Amino acid sequence: MTRPMTRPMTRAIVRALTATITLIALSSVPVRASETVVAGLSQNRISITANFDGSELLIYGAVKRESPAPADPPLQVIVTVEGPSAAQIVRRKDRRMGIWVNTDAVLIDRAPSFYAIATTGPLTAILSETENLRHQVSIPRAIRAVGITSEAEDAPSFTEALIRIREHSNLYTLAEGSVDLVEATLFRTDMSLPANLTEGAYRVRIFLTRNGQIIDVKESVIEVHKEGLERWLHSLAHEQPLLYGLLSLLLAVSAGWLASTAFRLVRL
Repeated sequence: MTRPMTRPMTRAIVRALTATITLIALSSVPVRASETVVAGLSQNRISITANFDGSELLIYGAVKRESPAPADPPLQVIVTVEGPSAAQIVRRKDRRMGIWVNTDAVLIDRAPSFYAIATTGPLTAILSETENLRHQVSIPRAIRAVGITSEAEDAPSFTEALIRIREHSNLYTLAEGSVDLVEATLFRTDMSLPANLTEGAYRVRIFLTRNGQIIDVKESVIEVHKEGLERWLHSLAHEQPLLYGLLSLLLAVSAGWLASTAFRLVRL
């Protein structure tokens, strides 16, 4: 004989069914996407020719969101352009007996040939050190120098010297406040690329941050290649160095002879 369900058992079953229905309903509701960046570049290929004297790069975009932007903390944008990286030997010169000679030297594992940063505000204020370390955003973080402390005394000064030299050559730049952000949605910035660029792939990164935390990253690549006479000379120097040296010598002799001839004609 089947026993009728008691009232407590009925309430327990109802609660279980209600919880199950609620869980199914919540799982069927789409999760709102976080803020994401949509960006573009004014050019994705740069040609280095004989008369190349630098280039201007426009980086622009918008923030895509499916809900109103939070009022606080404010949205911030960081843009970086990074050139090909390579190992770099940094030497220290000291004056010995009236002559400047190389003394200590360290090998930096990886240093970008070019690195530029543009931001909406002070970098240290809009990006936490933890996020900087994770994504290697700042110039010192973009340089990899592992184990140099054992190679020379005061090893960190070698990295600082490399940064200082490349800043002087406009290869490392930090432009705080140079990104224009309109109504926390549209942004743009202009970056100057110097004439002494290294050939290769340049990585462009755009970071969205709030309260120092990175909420989205967008990456693009710009190809920088030598063209025309620059490409021919580069290939000749690396593929046929003997012929390149002979041509350079012939050019120097010819230039000297022409200059001497012109000087004699002027004196007549």
